[in-house]
Amino acid sequence: MDINKLIDSLSPNERKILPHIGERNISEIAKKSNLDKTSVTRSLEYLKNKGILNISYEKKKIIEIGVNGALYRKKGLPERRLLHLVSEKRIIPLEECKKLSGLNDDEFKASLGVLKKMAVIDIKNGKIILSSNENISKNTPEESLLRILPTEFGLLNSEQLHTLKSLQDRKEMVEIKEVKKEKIEITEFGEKVLKIKIDEKDLIEQITPEMLKKDSLWKKKRFRRYSVASPTSSIYGGKRHFVNQSTDYARKIWTELGFKEMSGNLIQTSFWNFDALFTAQDHPVREMQDTFFLEKKAELPDKKIVKAVKEAHEKGVNGKGWNYGWNEEEAKTLVLRTHTTCLSAQTLASLKEKDLPLKFFAIGKCFRNETLDWKHGFEFNQTEGIVIAENVNFRHLLGYLKIFFKKMGFEKIRMRPSYFPYTEPSVEIDVWHPEKKTWLELGGAGIFRPEVTIPLLGKHIPVLAWGPGFDRILMDYYQIKDLRELYKNDINKLRKTKVWMK
Repeated sequence: MDINKLIDSLSPNERKILPHIGERNISEIAKKSNLDKTSVTRSLEYLKNKGILNISYEKKKIIEIGVNGALYRKKGLPERRLLHLVSEKRIIPLEECKKLSGLNDDEFKASLGVLKKMAVIDIKNGKIILSSNENISKNTPEESLLRILPTEFGLLNSEQLHTLKSLQDRKEMVEIKEVKKEKIEITEFGEKVLKIKIDEKDLIEQITPEMLKKDSLWKKKRFRRYSVASPTSSIYGGKRHFVNQSTDYARKIWTELGFKEMSGNLIQTSFWNFDALFTAQDHPVREMQDTFFLEKKAELPDKKIVKAVKEAHEKGVNGKGWNYGWNEEEAKTLVLRTHTTCLSAQTLASLKEKDLPLKFFAIGKCFRNETLDWKHGFEFNQTEGIVIAENVNFRHLLGYLKIFFKKMGFEKIRMRPSYFPYTEPSVEIDVWHPEKKTWLELGGAGIFRPEVTIPLLGKHIPVLAWGPGFDRILMDYYQIKDLRELYKNDINKLRKTKVWMK
């Protein structure tokens, strides 16, 4: 590269640090150029890209003095202060010595151990006895090490390493930090650049409106050169979290298909979450290992609906029911909703027959007491849907599901027979996961049983219903191998995550 052209491409900060790069140290360069370390580091990288210098980094362990270490280096180690006291008294009772020393229990015990190891004291009959004057004035290994801090870990000999371990056992005496040390080397080309005197007199950094008005301000002057091929920092614009983008897209699918959105609280009574959906009160799904219960209760809805649900459980409306005594107090127990199907039950209870047919959907968070793994979480999003009409059937249900999943990007899906307390017939929806090479279960669907529809609607009207897990749908599109990654909120990953473009 032509040296003169290169010099014309240097930024003001690069020009400032160029005379000082022989210092080979960022701190010194920053000091002499009156720039902060960040600006110096950035400018050095630019000079490296222009072939003027090379920068390499080496990680080193540095031993620094801690809070207590700094205090003891100034006032003296506890063992040194204790030794001064014992050397004055020669013989002193333990309790009296502890009191006069001003040391706390830990310091006093540690100091006794150090002095005994140095063979300058003995303890007999509850008294401390000075046994030798030989090592009184000699620095202890701990004192010697504290005096040379900070220092590099790699410079310590075996004896000093042993002393370091002793100091580490004592609270806040030393700290070991890993630092990155830079090494700056000027290239042969850089040596040539440094020999050239840089004239900034006629160099123009940027064009101003005044220059455009007056030719004399820019004609016959040099402009700073810019390389459009130089690498630049990535710019990340603001965007919604990819889970929110995806739920917006799913919401768009359902609304375009003519569905109205349902909403409701995360906390529901067991009545709406279980009983209204014909889930028996002794069903395993209601036990502690599956459901998050709250220690409070709430009032039940309209007595007419409660009575109808009670009758469906005890006697049945299309059969024998569950044939047990339904407990109203159990139904009042609050839970974190285990599915969004409770919203479907509440919606059905609010409808009038003259308003039918109708279609509803919901996308919301649910909670299950699951063991965490790559495909299970204790909280997850679910997409719910119901279609209420006299003439709908099982084929319509499969059609809605296929349309939705195709629009969400899934071509390979399967429906297999299943069982749920509140639907009959019922199906389980699976999609193929290419990374795991397995079928991924998304959730269930079916047609609500008369035991659900009659108490809530007053008569049996076919209701198509589904509630697949939504978070697992996202795993394929975003190539996420572990469900837990959806909510880790790693800013670097969020910046690079693609926008939902189905």
